[in-house]
Amino acid sequence: MPTGFLHIDLEAVAANWAALDAMSSSDCETGATVKADAYGLGAVAVAGRLFRAGCRAFFVASADEGMALRRALGPEPRIYIYYGHMAGDTATIDRADLVPMLCSVDQIARHLEALPRRPFGIQLDTGMNRLGLKMSEWAAVAELALRARPVLVTSHLACSDDAANPENARQLARFHEMTDGIDVPRSLSATGGTLLGGDYHFDMVRPGIGLYGGLPFSDAEPVVRLDLPVIACFDIAEGERVGYDGTWTARTDTRIATVAGGYADGLFRALQPGLDLMAGPVPCPAVGRVSMDLIGVDIGHLDADPETFRVLDAHRGVDALAAQAGTIGYEVLTSLGGRYHRSYRGDE
Repeated sequence: MPTGFLHIDLEAVAANWAALDAMSSSDCETGATVKADAYGLGAVAVAGRLFRAGCRAFFVASADEGMALRRALGPEPRIYIYYGHMAGDTATIDRADLVPMLCSVDQIARHLEALPRRPFGIQLDTGMNRLGLKMSEWAAVAELALRARPVLVTSHLACSDDAANPENARQLARFHEMTDGIDVPRSLSATGGTLLGGDYHFDMVRPGIGLYGGLPFSDAEPVVRLDLPVIACFDIAEGERVGYDGTWTARTDTRIATVAGGYADGLFRALQPGLDLMAGPVPCPAVGRVSMDLIGVDIGHLDADPETFRVLDAHRGVDALAAQAGTIGYEVLTSLGGRYHRSYRGDE
């Protein structure tokens, strides 16, 4: 038996994409960011469903991710690579017909020399200081780069999860300063920027986390459900301890369930203390430390031993679990372990 059962609702992913698409004008394309195996949920399945929903622009991190997606989706969609044209990627970019989003002067030189007739995009740094050409670099190479006819120019917002953050407006102004007047499609926004409104949409938005049910898209349909099987149940006496270092002591006689799953499956040690698992509608406190493969749960208040516990569902999504661990929904999604049995709703 697997450590757990991860149910992924591709219909919800498609509905979230459609909802985000409806927020922009008809002349603004809505792509989809499916890097990191679609945030851990399976890029081939997710992108396949989004392709059937009408998405034709997909963003991944690396050339290898792009190659896998090309094999799955065929020749029609455009597949953009956030890492750009790295050394050693030329053959993959050429063979898989990928669009590297060039992020440095060196990458521009590499691409134009190695694949002068292959499409490319350009990333600009408007204040995040992560990837992209800075203002002075862009001023130096813009004429050359634009003459080679890039297919997309992008930047990335650093604070779009917080609509009130003034850095959003500063980056928007910088993007205008760097790109107004060029005859190239532009894109500034992922999920957060899409929610900021039309000023941030330009010619394309490229949502990621909102597709998968995460904040800041608070109206997103939930996408994942996670159930963990119970391995064993047993009684313990008042004063007995549970787990490594005995960090939890029973205050009265009770019953413990040991559950398959742990930090090897993306259920972080930082979830304790305070984690509840659901036996139907009844919350049951996890006790002791989360270990690599196992979690102890106090079930002394239940009428019968449960067969499974629910960790994620429509009532407690990835952001709620992330808050319990002091992290973000992105990390929860991308950490969900490969040992889970995965099932998909809406997969052909």
